Amino acid sequence: MPTGTGLDSQLGFAAESTVGTAVTPTKFVEFDKEGLQFDPAFLEPAGLRVGRKFKRASRVVQSRKSVSGDIELAVATRGMGLLWKHALGSTATATVITSPAYRQIHTPVGMQGLGLTIQVGRPEPASGTVRPFTFRGCKVSDWEFSLSDGEVAKLKLSVDGWDESLITALATPSYTSANLFNFSQATLKLGGTAATSTGLMSVTGGTQVATVVKDFSVKMSSPLATERFGIGNAGVKSEQLENDIPTITGKFGAEFSKAELYDPFKASTTMAMEFVMTGAAIGASGSNDTLSIICPAIKIKSATPTVDGPDIVAMDVEWEAYDDETNAPIQVMTISADSTL
Repeated sequence: MPTGTGLDSQLGFAAESTVGTAVTPTKFVEFDKEGLQFDPAFLEPAGLRVGRKFKRASRVVQSRKSVSGDIELAVATRGMGLLWKHALGSTATATVITSPAYRQIHTPVGMQGLGLTIQVGRPEPASGTVRPFTFRGCKVSDWEFSLSDGEVAKLKLSVDGWDESLITALATPSYTSANLFNFSQATLKLGGTAATSTGLMSVTGGTQVATVVKDFSVKMSSPLATERFGIGNAGVKSEQLENDIPTITGKFGAEFSKAELYDPFKASTTMAMEFVMTGAAIGASGSNDTLSIICPAIKIKSATPTVDGPDIVAMDVEWEAYDDETNAPIQVMTISADSTL
């Protein structure tokens, strides 16, 4: 029986062969919340005319169409590959390690040619009907991965798209069984030397952080030209292209540690950072569900400890990742049972 509430909602997506040409969603994920919305622009001419002092409805038209909003979901051990590809602008594929374990290596290559069709099924309370809202030409402009003590890992995606359809049929969802990554599975290392071999970046000599780190986040912003409205496009934008330098930033919420965190901040030390989450075994492959984020060259930009009463002295550490001119500035690597993205 339908509930007429968010319990019946669904979110699906698929990669577009041509950016802006909608396709049927084939991937479905469990999600926490979404805020995708149609953002029209209106032309409202207000010419002077005797006897008419208000703007006339007959002259109001929608001149531009656009889509924007966020999607928030827990990070699962399967079914996330296509989202990571579009978040980073990668060219990753799934390559077998030992069946049934497959590796995906996501590094920033470029956003051009990447587009998603995203469909949200929104339940209508009065009727119980799940109404489909289908958004085409979607690109991820920002993403943020976060993890806190006692929580599962979360991913937030900020999306810019072309247009919304209300007449596309609601796709039938199909979900891949997956676990969630959680705080108890995480390790964090700083320092060491990053190197890339056959496309895979790794860090040797890194040291696991000894101080208590209670939360971790990393965010990537890829500025896009989202105002490419041209003659003949009927108010719909052309493909969003990267038009500024991407940034990769992050935070640690930690207890005060002078040697590990404050001294590198004061000295403006460049160091590698490796964050790894290790889950359950993948069959008899000898591999485990894995999510790894490596930045080969970070600098801590803020790390001042503060005394705020009798409790443990804490510090909010803010950092930025840079290009070391040898490796990719960030790598998101996953190992899972997904044989395709």
